[in-house]
Amino acid sequence: MDLPATATEVKPEKFEESKERGPLFRCHLFDTEVVHKVAQVFLPGLASACVDNTTGGLFTSPASVAFDMRKEMVAYLTQRSETFVAESLILENDPEAQVSDHPCDIISDMVDDFASSKRNIFSRVSGWMLSERREDRIDDFVQAMEINGFWFVERREVIAQTLLKNVDFKNEYHCNMKFNTTEELAEHSWQCSFRTMNCTNEGCNVRFCAAHLENHDSICPFKILSCEQKCSDSIMRCEMDKHCITVCSMKLVNCHFYPAGCQSTTPRCKIEQHRLEDVHSHLLYVLQVIHKDASVEDLKRRVVELEEASLMSAPPGRLAAAQDVRSLTLAIMDLEVELGPLKVNANVKVSEDVTESPNKKEEYASSATQEEANADSSATKNEEFTESPRKKEHNELAPKREHHDELSSKKEDFSEEFTESPSKTEELAESPGKKEHSKSPPQNEQGDELSSKEEDFSDSPPKHEEYTRLPTLQQECSEAATKEEECTKSPTKTEVAH
Repeated sequence: MDLPATATEVKPEKFEESKERGPLFRCHLFDTEVVHKVAQVFLPGLASACVDNTTGGLFTSPASVAFDMRKEMVAYLTQRSETFVAESLILENDPEAQVSDHPCDIISDMVDDFASSKRNIFSRVSGWMLSERREDRIDDFVQAMEINGFWFVERREVIAQTLLKNVDFKNEYHCNMKFNTTEELAEHSWQCSFRTMNCTNEGCNVRFCAAHLENHDSICPFKILSCEQKCSDSIMRCEMDKHCITVCSMKLVNCHFYPAGCQSTTPRCKIEQHRLEDVHSHLLYVLQVIHKDASVEDLKRRVVELEEASLMSAPPGRLAAAQDVRSLTLAIMDLEVELGPLKVNANVKVSEDVTESPNKKEEYASSATQEEANADSSATKNEEFTESPRKKEHNELAPKREHHDELSSKKEDFSEEFTESPSKTEELAESPGKKEHSKSPPQNEQGDELSSKEEDFSDSPPKHEEYTRLPTLQQECSEAATKEEECTKSPTKTEVAH
């Protein structure tokens, strides 16, 4: 029994209905420069993970774990990049967290986290992380992987594109446009700002995306530019500085007559024009060197005479043909043989000297004051010289004066002793008679005392000698005083000379 017919019929799904679900073709263009930078981070990260994981191991090496470590690294980075949007939202709420927006920094931090997670116990406990040997082993392993082709750049760039698409949620470094047909996608690829371009300048092999065309064009060292000094040549940017300071025709150079006094700086291509136009001033500069005593008016008159004589001479224009100071000097000397010696006006020269150097009066005044100061200093020196003999005699008499003062003080001491004990000498003189004629015991005791005093006097020879030398010392003092008076009264040698 057949089923009853219904009004509803099953219709096949049309292709247009599948279009409504969304575009099927996506643009997969990226910023080439950023992708290349990200790909360069992978090898150092993989090398550090392998070295730190095998540190201290006797039977393992970085090369033995590199293959497995690469797989783990790609899986870890892919997982982290897929969850990066959620992580960034969490870190935005944390005020202490510092998150970079550039994809290179973000992926580089992920690679560092992976390498640090693979450190073994030995590398964590010891000072291996701070040693220079660790850095050397990492660099050596990176070079070994590049030489052996362990991980090609093209494969690394494919992984870098995937990671860049996951972390670049603002679509600043890759194209996120979608199209319904391949024709639309192909048309877009010719206009996409992330399409890859090669530099058109000869010698440059740099690849970049179309968005960086202007930036690269402004710094490309192989770009042909016009000369910065406005000459007619076109030079590469990398050779511009060398051209401007060496062979450029507009380079500023000194005049050929600079040694004579011309201070003009002109472009190299116009130096000949300057030489022909300023012959008059060049002649004046050279004449000032030849005739140093001549005045400016005399030299100017001589310049006119030389110019006239140059026009009338056998090879006309000898002065204008001179290329440098030497050739112009020889031409001037040849013409001066015909003209005769230069007549110098002395009065004009003196007046010019006064007008040219208005500060000469001050110089003369300063020199006069300096001469007066020198004269005063010389007079002071002469006085010191004249006084020096007196000082010398005074220095010679100073010890004698001190000796005289000592003698006078001793003399006063001795006189005081004599005044205090006037009966000492009498007692000493009467002591023998008293010894002979004394009969009573008191007199004998007194005689004993006198005899003891006499013995004391005889036992002290210095005092006795001083008493005997008193007249001699007095005589020496008087002679020293006489010599001092004679020295003060007698004129010095310099006074006698005057």
